[in-house]
Amino acid sequence: MVSDNKTLDKVYTATNHAELMDAYKDWANDYDSDTLGSFGYVAPVAAARAMERVAPGTEVRILDAGCGTGQVGQILTDKGFGDIHALDYSEDMLRVAESKGIYGSLMQADLSKKLKIEDDAYDAVVCVGTLTYGHVDASAFDELIRVTRANGHICFTIREGAYEDYGYRDRMIALEKADAWELISMEEADYLKNENVTCKLCTYKVLVDGAPNA
Repeated sequence: MVSDNKTLDKVYTATNHAELMDAYKDWANDYDSDTLGSFGYVAPVAAARAMERVAPGTEVRILDAGCGTGQVGQILTDKGFGDIHALDYSEDMLRVAESKGIYGSLMQADLSKKLKIEDDAYDAVVCVGTLTYGHVDASAFDELIRVTRANGHICFTIREGAYEDYGYRDRMIALEKADAWELISMEEADYLKNENVTCKLCTYKVLVDGAPNA
């Protein structure tokens, strides 16, 4: 996938994690001003609203998976959520997220691999801007389910195009058929509004404890 924007192009065309981390290292300090200002990145707002709709209260323990600079974490904090934990592969993005003082803990980890997190560790997971070109594949769903307790929720965005191209939909359906999770809602939402890019905004309820058998 090639974007009309050089900054986005460097991120979306990364062929391995080293290239992706290099792109984010260069971008970390300007990420918020670029995405929220220039690109009209509204996906974090939509995902936070989706989480607010399903969370039984603001005391839930939330994992912000692929937290970036902490945009969705900041919105959730502003909504009164106080037990939010951050995970991202980029140390440079995590450094910016940490400076905001909104997370109970921060972890540098790769969502494409098994996480060093216990089963059922969180009541909910929010994942914004991570299920997209050049980032993580559909196997990440299994780990997100594993670390979320039964009856907890996972809210995530999938960038347009990548939804089919990266096999996300196929894995989502397979996990539904295996009764690992249940679809609560799926809607088309703005992603990068100023770039005319949309996404799928999905909310699932987790049905199993531990790793899905699918």
